[in-house]
Amino acid sequence: MINTGDTAWVLVCTALVMLMTPGLAFFYGGMVRKKNILGILMQCFTVLCILTLQWILFGYSLSFAPSKGFFGGLAWFGLNGVGFKPYADYAATIPHEAFMLFQAMFAVITPALIIGAFAERMKFSAFLLFTILWATFVYDPVCHWVWGMGGWLKELGVLDFAGGSVVHINAGVAALVAALMIGKRKGYENKPVPPHNLPLTVLGTALLWFGWFGFNAGSALAANEVAVHAFLVTHTAAAAAGATWALLEWVFNGKPTIFGTITGSVAGLATITPASGFVTAGAAVAIGCAASVVCFIAVAEIKPRLGYDDSLDAFGVHGVGGMLGTLAVGLFASKAINPAGADGLLYGNPRQLLVQFTAVAAVTVYSLVATYLIIKFVNVLIKVRVPDREEIMGLDLTQHHEHAYTLLE
Repeated sequence: MINTGDTAWVLVCTALVMLMTPGLAFFYGGMVRKKNILGILMQCFTVLCILTLQWILFGYSLSFAPSKGFFGGLAWFGLNGVGFKPYADYAATIPHEAFMLFQAMFAVITPALIIGAFAERMKFSAFLLFTILWATFVYDPVCHWVWGMGGWLKELGVLDFAGGSVVHINAGVAALVAALMIGKRKGYENKPVPPHNLPLTVLGTALLWFGWFGFNAGSALAANEVAVHAFLVTHTAAAAAGATWALLEWVFNGKPTIFGTITGSVAGLATITPASGFVTAGAAVAIGCAASVVCFIAVAEIKPRLGYDDSLDAFGVHGVGGMLGTLAVGLFASKAINPAGADGLLYGNPRQLLVQFTAVAAVTVYSLVATYLIIKFVNVLIKVRVPDREEIMGLDLTQHHEHAYTLLE
């Protein structure tokens, strides 16, 4: 039976998650050089358009139509059979269309996260083809495994409240593969590439943090106590992570920075995502602090040593954070918080940690292999990287014939 309060809450959360993609556009856009900001904005807004259509036509069906296969199948192709009545196996108190729309926003932002890895050097036509193929052959099946009826990881007992494996590991690993395959930006090793507009990046972070309440609390799919608690721990982990990153910079670099603080907050948000409906507020503090420590090491120590150019640290923040958060569920999950979940290792159930590790390993390996094959395929049809001259000129002008800033003499 439809509950109007639950329906209203999920619709509001759907709008909040939709706002995260423009928020991501500003978050990433402020970090690149000014000659490439419109390219980033164009990629993010285009993802919102093309993947909404993909989701309505067949993406939702591939992800959520009940099936024990690799995909969900095409039973709901073109939203056939998806209507006003609830589909109780997913959400018993809201219209099926509301659940579909909420999940559409996850399907949009996940490929958008990958943009951070190849920023400033990928051809727009190649980006479009890559995004559609990746959403269809990577996001949709992994979504079905973890959240779809009949999905093998779901039946194994994996807990992923709002997308640690489906969203963050999946996109983060793909980002690392893309960065390695496409190669470094011109001049990357010779000079640093500082953000051209940090206030814009801070604004993007604020929109992401705001939207993340819909991302996590909305995943309760009802206006209930689990939604309230997910809201609380989401904010708690983000705050703990932002403060921890600033402290780490203060200790190791001499001064805290706004760029580090917002990076830490986003790492905390990514890491708490799979755990947000299952862990206590105290655990959220621990998860947020651990997120900043681990992601700080990944971004500030490991990446420079390995020498790869993950332009905006999509892997170091989202991939690493998603892995840590998914494993943290296996440690801190408590049925006292969510009876529909499970207890973790600290509550007497060591098996849950093993199950969570299985999800991390399976999604990592699949996303790595599938992303590699997709990029290889796209590169055969459309050379993935822009020519050197166009990269030097900037993607705003060469790919879109636009300038973000007009300088008057």
